[in-house]
Amino acid sequence: MKHHAGVLLSSIRIDKTSSRRISVQLYMALRELLLAGGLMPGERLPATRTLAEEVGVSRTTVIDAVDRLISEGLVESRVGAGTFVSEALKVRHKPGSASLDKIRAIAEPRLSHAAKHATPDFAPRTRLPHKSLAFTTALPALDAFPMAQWARLSARHWRRERDQVTGYGEPFGFPPLRAAIARQLNASRGIKCDPEQIFIVNGAQQGFSLISSLLVNPGEPVWFENPGAIGARNAFISTGANLVPIKVDKEGLCVDDGLKKAPHFRLAFVTPSHQQPLGHVMSLERRLALLQAAHDADAMIVEDDYDGEFYYGEQPPPTLKSIDTQERVIYVGTFSKSLFPSLRLGFVLAPRGLVESFNHICSAWLSGVPTATQAITADFMDEGMFATHIRMMRQLYKERHDALISAASCLAGKIDVQPTKSGFHAVGLLAPSLTEEFLVAETRSAGVVTSPLGRYALNKLKQSGIVLGFGSSPPEEIKKGIEVIKSIVGQST
Repeated sequence: MKHHAGVLLSSIRIDKTSSRRISVQLYMALRELLLAGGLMPGERLPATRTLAEEVGVSRTTVIDAVDRLISEGLVESRVGAGTFVSEALKVRHKPGSASLDKIRAIAEPRLSHAAKHATPDFAPRTRLPHKSLAFTTALPALDAFPMAQWARLSARHWRRERDQVTGYGEPFGFPPLRAAIARQLNASRGIKCDPEQIFIVNGAQQGFSLISSLLVNPGEPVWFENPGAIGARNAFISTGANLVPIKVDKEGLCVDDGLKKAPHFRLAFVTPSHQQPLGHVMSLERRLALLQAAHDADAMIVEDDYDGEFYYGEQPPPTLKSIDTQERVIYVGTFSKSLFPSLRLGFVLAPRGLVESFNHICSAWLSGVPTATQAITADFMDEGMFATHIRMMRQLYKERHDALISAASCLAGKIDVQPTKSGFHAVGLLAPSLTEEFLVAETRSAGVVTSPLGRYALNKLKQSGIVLGFGSSPPEEIKKGIEVIKSIVGQST
């Protein structure tokens, strides 16, 4: 590509049967594009000869139309450079300003029944900051990611045959990555499975939507932890599932509460390795009770193991899937926490009885995750870098967890930060004199990010609290963040 030929203006249509002069039609079409924001200030227009060929008119006609726009100050000509959209239009394109000469009536669209009824129930999802701040949740230690190794693998991949890197990918996932995940699950999580059971998705959120679409009819009951994971909650709501909030205690999801509220449930969603957001590890007794309840109701279980790799207790607990002898557990994993969020890479481990159904639905309407992303991740795993990275992160997160617990001791009596054994967030339980709304608002105005515990709940919780992410912040930033919270709590007394 030798030079920039200007923006494509393929949307312009000339009616040669119209009584209006062609140059006027072209002038009016370009003028509306400029005023509507279709062309941005400083953007280069194509050369008159190029535009004439693309629109199908003579060059003289184009010159006439462009000259009129120049005379109005909408475009400007630069000798030896070309014709550009006038910088004066910057004022017109400010957010919230009118972009057309007259306001057009906008028809109110009719939403589907599912969308209309689901929208009010969606939990709000606050956009995470672009940089690491104390105490941003769900953000791993981006400062410790081996970017040089990732870049080397990426460069190697893009040097392969073009057919291998630029074509359509497999809807089920890149075979080497499916195989690498199966090996990793067997070695580190105690799950024996075949690569054919692994389906690669654009993040765990897509996996939850896929599962719900496949297994749940609108209105059918789904057990859901209260409080619970926001992304999964919204995915199930979007497909019309009837979410039944089930209590959570220190042993995990309360199966007895679920049996009282909805004994004939269709699906149960759990985070047994590190309850989201409370951080509890589901006891073996509860796991077995949940598996039995699913058997009795002929239901399935979705196990979200979003950060199970980062266990820094004495011994990691077994996954629910690893003790599932009846193939009722659908295991969902993600690389957003173990690697980095912008990968948008996750996977679903389907029970053998559902593999054919997943094959069918994926091949029918999923385009697949970009092959490049999958290929680089597969190499990262196969060459041992993933295992090394996980070991390093376990130690790093333990250090940052210990720094948080130590620093937060000064908040005792007002905010009791609960220790955890895995992941990279902890919960601070608030004294009755503090409210989530006050604390979250005050900390954010001071540059510290906290999340209210209530936003994770389907039903109002008896205990208020805040969720503190410590994964993306070094110990010194954690200590500074706690000092900010301490000063705010002190002002409220």
